[in-house]
Amino acid sequence: MTALCLVELDGAEPADASLRAVTLGRSLGDSSLGAIVFADSASVPAAALADYGVTEVYVIEPAALDGYAPQAWARVLAGLAAETGATAVLAAGTDRGNEVLAHLGAITGLPMAANCTLVTPDGGQTHRLVRHRWAGLLLEDAILEAPVALFTVATDSVSPVPADAPAAVQVHVHKPELAEGDLRVRATESAGRAGGVSLGTARVVVGGGRGVGGPDGFAPLEELAGLLGGVVGVSRVVTSEGWRPHQQQVGQTGTKITPELYLACGISGAIQHIAGCAGAKHIIAINTDPGAPILAHADYAVIGDLHQVIPALVAALRAR
Repeated sequence: MTALCLVELDGAEPADASLRAVTLGRSLGDSSLGAIVFADSASVPAAALADYGVTEVYVIEPAALDGYAPQAWARVLAGLAAETGATAVLAAGTDRGNEVLAHLGAITGLPMAANCTLVTPDGGQTHRLVRHRWAGLLLEDAILEAPVALFTVATDSVSPVPADAPAAVQVHVHKPELAEGDLRVRATESAGRAGGVSLGTARVVVGGGRGVGGPDGFAPLEELAGLLGGVVGVSRVVTSEGWRPHQQQVGQTGTKITPELYLACGISGAIQHIAGCAGAKHIIAINTDPGAPILAHADYAVIGDLHQVIPALVAALRAR
């Protein structure tokens, strides 16, 4: 029995969300856990994946498939699942993970369950699932009946836990056969590749809301995020005003984040925004309103003007 996991990269390392998915995949009890990585074979972090129990790494190099092409990626997963006799194919519940697995379900005609927090084989072709609904506000118990279980793992539901002992890993360079139609939609460059760390995988996120004041007010937040090795995220009102692009939105209709630190600046904390940042390990809020809803979810709060607090914080960090 084999489980296959689509692994996304964060620079040269497996993305945190993918390591969470691998951890859940290891709990399925399959004798073989394979990772599928779209990258150059020389840069694939095989040792890091072995630490999490991966026994087989299937590398799809740029020469075979350059850029992100969701239908083509799904076609690769379908071929490898058939070739290896996989009983489960999973991915992190990121934008890419959900999109590719949805395409895989369409290609194979199999059901796909998104944003699972627990998956338990129940004998034969049945898996019992617990998954997020309504942006994690509701947990649903479900049964998935299929010869191959297709599902994504909620990015904030499983801690990335290494295996008790590293696995002996084998790396295979896989050269898929793709139809021209599979490559019709392809992104040759993504925000993650152009700017480094992505919002969904960043370990530090500096968030800005209406209190930032306008597009020009984000310059200090960008500077702070750079000093902390993080990225900037925003609330929905910021994208609605056209101050920042939607791809930076944190929330129910944006990206769900799971950073070590979320620094929320001038964000009131509507329930839709909290649904997107609740997975952060630590939340620090900077707000002039001591009654802002986000303060109820924050580990620490600074009641003050972000236009004074952020520059002071930047100066302190530069001084160190």
